[in-house]
Amino acid sequence: MTLASIEPAAAVHTIVHADALGEACEAWRERAWLALDTEFVRESTYYPRLCLIQVADGRGEACIDTLALDAAALRPLLDVLYGPGTKVFHAASQDLEVLLQLGGAVPQPLFDTQLAAALLGIGDQLGYAALVERLLDVRLDKSLTRTDWSRRPLSAAELTYAADDVRYLAQIYPRLQDQLDAAGRLGWLLEDCARMADPERYRSPPATAWRRLKGLARLAPPAQRAAAALAAWREQTAQARDRPRKWILDDEPLYRLAERRPHNLAQLESLKLLPPKLLERHGEALVEQMAQAADTPGPTGLDAPALTDAQKALARQMAERVRGEAERLGLPPALLASRGDIETLVREGAGATLPLLGGWRREVIGEVLLGLAA
Repeated sequence: MTLASIEPAAAVHTIVHADALGEACEAWRERAWLALDTEFVRESTYYPRLCLIQVADGRGEACIDTLALDAAALRPLLDVLYGPGTKVFHAASQDLEVLLQLGGAVPQPLFDTQLAAALLGIGDQLGYAALVERLLDVRLDKSLTRTDWSRRPLSAAELTYAADDVRYLAQIYPRLQDQLDAAGRLGWLLEDCARMADPERYRSPPATAWRRLKGLARLAPPAQRAAAALAAWREQTAQARDRPRKWILDDEPLYRLAERRPHNLAQLESLKLLPPKLLERHGEALVEQMAQAADTPGPTGLDAPALTDAQKALARQMAERVRGEAERLGLPPALLASRGDIETLVREGAGATLPLLGGWRREVIGEVLLGLAA
């Protein structure tokens, strides 16, 4: 079997044996780029369970059944993924998280077509189907989005659906690359994709789990510290048991516990915030976490001071300059600098660690904003 012999529209080539994967990888090693996608499930687990890896090289497509192949059989594929060729994804973050778990590293160099579309002013956070329709005038059937990819056997329609996620990606990639090059923005994309390849972006250390709590700002500082401690405990427990965070402790009871901060198991039980099994299994640990939080400082950045009136005025001025520059370039303003980035710059000045103070963003807008802050 060679990829050139695969008939894209007739049948999806599915790889379920080690020798077939090894043969395909021999061909893929010679390619300058590969279009990639993954299918996984994680409804009942903390870590995603990888079910398929789809690969296209512009000559054909294949779906690799990772549930049928052991770690040794997948080794040739990992060698390809970590080889020198460009790996093309659309909205790569979740795929990269899954592949980091599979092989211990993030494939690179990367080319993310969603980011490329944003840098070309085609659309901000544009979905794959929308981008395919816009560039290729092909309307994809997305009715199988909620397929259980761990179920076997997969139907022909499901395999075709999965293969389409790389079939058209392989057609889009050269177009976007040429357009970025012509616009002088290919370097911008490569810079951002190199940042995306940092494996730390896809790890979830318990110490920073508090950043996932969207309602943290509405809590008083003591409750914020308790919530951060509970979030760290929840993350660690979810990882150890490989269960979704909300199965360990959902956000709403977490906030309520942080506000009340019961001192013992009896007080915790009297609040009636937790199911009996959770209370029995984790009640003592929750009380202990809240007690410890009362005597320790919160994580760095948790208690960021509110902006003064002068700082708010400066932030508004900066945001207006960002909007103006984004409009001139045909870019989404948040792609240059988010509101959070601007507020951090106002607080910390030139010493802030921000994307807008490095690379192409510094040249386009960062120096301007630093000038306003001077």
